[in-house]
Amino acid sequence: MSRTCQVCGRGTRASQSRSHSNVATKRKQFINVQKKTVDGEKIKICAKCIKTMAKNEK
Repeated sequence: MSRTCQVCGRGTRASQSRSHSNVATKRKQFINVQKKTVDGEKIKICAKCIKTMAKNEK
């Protein structure tokens, strides 16, 4: 499953985890992608976009 938002295009970011001795190891930070039906179509959308859409509906 692709970990990118189909609305805003955000995806994974490169990051580093640090040990106690400050040695860096590469890792990925994933966004919170959810499957949601919008306008009768199932899409993968990030939680940030879901919150923004809910705010703009009011």
